[in-house]
Amino acid sequence: MNAKAVHVAVFDSLADWEIGYVTAHIRRESWQREPGRYSIVTVGPGREPVTTMGGLRITPDITLAELRPEDSAMLILAGGDRWDQDSMAGFRAAARRFLAAGVQVAAICGATYGLALEGLLDDRAHTSNAAEYLAFSGYAGGDRYIAEPVVTDGDLTTAAGMAPVHFARAIFARLDLYEPDVAASWFKLYGDRDPVGYYELMSA
Repeated sequence: MNAKAVHVAVFDSLADWEIGYVTAHIRRESWQREPGRYSIVTVGPGREPVTTMGGLRITPDITLAELRPEDSAMLILAGGDRWDQDSMAGFRAAARRFLAAGVQVAAICGATYGLALEGLLDDRAHTSNAAEYLAFSGYAGGDRYIAEPVVTDGDLTTAAGMAPVHFARAIFARLDLYEPDVAASWFKLYGDRDPVGYYELMSA
């Protein structure tokens, strides 16, 4: 079976901890409904290595110019320091292309600000770090803001930067990665910090 790509944007200042649960558990086949169904493919502005906020060096698998919605199950956008800058315009435009094509996009923290700048939150229910934070973008979607850790509206999932586990759970649900009882045990362990979840997963 050929794995479907889950594309992850990588760039200088990437807030790497925000997507750690996502990438690790998509790659880790344990407990998955269909192991090997997905692969992680990193997307950079170019081929040059980037440096995350945590100092990790990542060499992108493909470039933005090579990214096509039809080749993807989802585009994942983490936060970072530069989402309001011209250097991130290509990623903001990619999110627009994905949503226009009916392909899922998931954005957390600063990436939601980038989507607001792009006008992609004007007509969709969404969340972020705070309503006031997104308001600085000048976007027109303030009345669609929901103060929750994560919100999914159609093909778009948004999350607050302090909710990486909720973000991961929402992505796993959209990708149908786990059976419902397994997903519940996963969140019990990582979200609720309940060790019972671990034993449930071990017996899954």
